[in-house]
Amino acid sequence: MKRSFSLAVAAALLAAPALAQTMPPPAISVTGEANVSVAPDQAQIDAGVTSDAKTAREASDAINAAMGKVLLALKGAGIEEKDYQTSRLVLQPQFATSSKANERTPGIVSFRASNRVTVKMRDVTKVANVIDVLVGAGANDIGGIHFSVTQASKHLDEAREKAIADARRKAEIYAKAAGVTLGEPISIAEEGGPTPVFRSKVAAPMAAGAQVAPGEETLSVTVSVSWAIKPAQ
Repeated sequence: MKRSFSLAVAAALLAAPALAQTMPPPAISVTGEANVSVAPDQAQIDAGVTSDAKTAREASDAINAAMGKVLLALKGAGIEEKDYQTSRLVLQPQFATSSKANERTPGIVSFRASNRVTVKMRDVTKVANVIDVLVGAGANDIGGIHFSVTQASKHLDEAREKAIADARRKAEIYAKAAGVTLGEPISIAEEGGPTPVFRSKVAAPMAAGAQVAPGEETLSVTVSVSWAIKPAQ
């Protein structure tokens, strides 16, 4: 009986250091947040032409001719060919409808064709001028403008530094309230997420010229930091 008791005590003593090693050290875990505002340096314009005609061929020929003028106007405005591309090409029949709701009269009465182009602007100060060029060349559908920051990660570095400082500030408040001393950071993790894109839409440019306001984009960073607690002296 004594021998069994001695073996149990010895096993417990041997297991104690291993158990102590598996216990996480005392720590304070917080999140830090920071934002930076950056002016967008790139824009994307979505524009197109739409035409109705009695036959599919007539509708197709009409938008081909109209889009040809639009593309020539873009080239004349100094937009490189690599910065614009066709984004949608549609040809659909149009049916006559009767006076009764949800009831269609058989037969195709016309065809509607549309051709859309996406234009990338590397100089946001020229967005309004390009919209005027598009409209002047015959584009009758301006779908929207999308502004973005091309070097977002570079600007986020500033926010990362501020987020760490914010995390330390919070951790020091908790440490003071708990009567302990803050140590070194144990772990740092950035919470992932897509960079927001500021979007602005122009439904119909004004006759006197499109009014476009790029505004600013807010880039955000959130980090989770665990700080060690220094042992009492």
